[in-house]
Amino acid sequence: MSEHSPVEPSDVDEDGSPRADDPPFTFDDVAVVMGTYNEEAAIEHVLTDIDAVTDGRAEVVCVDGSDDATAEVAREHGATVVEQEPQGYGVAVREAVLTPDRPIVVTTDCDDTYPMEALPRFLELVNEGYDVVSGDRLHNGAEAMPAFNRFGNHAFAALASALMGERVHDTTTGMRAYRREVVQDITWTENTGLSAELLIRPAMRGYDVIETPIEYDERRGETKLDPIGGGAAIGKSILKVGLTERF
Repeated sequence: MSEHSPVEPSDVDEDGSPRADDPPFTFDDVAVVMGTYNEEAAIEHVLTDIDAVTDGRAEVVCVDGSDDATAEVAREHGATVVEQEPQGYGVAVREAVLTPDRPIVVTTDCDDTYPMEALPRFLELVNEGYDVVSGDRLHNGAEAMPAFNRFGNHAFAALASALMGERVHDTTTGMRAYRREVVQDITWTENTGLSAELLIRPAMRGYDVIETPIEYDERRGETKLDPIGGGAAIGKSILKVGLTERF
């Protein structure tokens, strides 16, 4: 990934005032987004944590295709819910990252596996000048992750690193912060493998990307991803995106 290049507050509007998209950003500038599908067992916990950590200042967007009470619970907790026919992980998350107009977009999953208490650190790193801040679940062992999935994620990282020509550690994490222009300026093509694409394309296009360790907890509710079929799709996406960006 590219070297850290702090943003200097030299960019100004015509009247001499700082540009609206210049740091320091606060949680008033943050949207936390997720795709949701039948996550009523976890969504309340996730939204409560976001609200507590950001003091209710972050916008929350859920793109939902559920047939349970997920959308209802999300709305009750103040989230914006975009209803969508179920079309897969990437279709929902792509819609989620493109929906808000706040300058910082943070992706997370709705299964309560990711630590919302890491949000201040993510925001701090964006304010230091990074375009993408990626949560590395594997750094601390990810013991709550099934061993097969953990092995697969290490393999995905090794494959992506070889294609990118630089070391990455967790290509499929669902928790990242992006400057809005990154997600708006790149055309996203993948579905099951979107999480890897959301890291590989910005890094290979010269955006400043950093990985930061995060904890990973056992999920609430049942997983929706077939580890064999889903893993094959992710590996195919990494190959496709990595080769496309390189050549």
